[in-house]
Amino acid sequence: MLFDMMTEKKVTRIPYEEDYHLLMSRMTQSEIELIERTLNDLIDGTEIQTAGWMPGHDWGGTPYEPIYTKAANMSYDLSARCFGLMVWVVFMKRPEEWFSGRFEKDGEPIGSRTYFRRVTR
Repeated sequence: MLFDMMTEKKVTRIPYEEDYHLLMSRMTQSEIELIERTLNDLIDGTEIQTAGWMPGHDWGGTPYEPIYTKAANMSYDLSARCFGLMVWVVFMKRPEEWFSGRFEKDGEPIGSRTYFRRVTR
């Protein structure tokens, strides 16, 4: 489950939903499922994730490659947007409560969203 950090309201919609569906239509279902499994593997057992720091910079030979080569037609900016939307959807589907917001590091805005898992102790 995903919640907005500022409002604490549950997120029920995908931002840029039309773009998301168009981008997903350019990949196979098995490619999408592999990307989602890989993202979930990265998220499992963690309490904080920043989308842009998850995949690394070279997607060649990784499950993320079809995002760049197929979904985004080899556009760096569009592949970053597609990846961010896929991360958003993965967090929406997770059973734990996650919060998302935009933050800074060393006084500079982080270019992607950060996700925090609600931890009860």
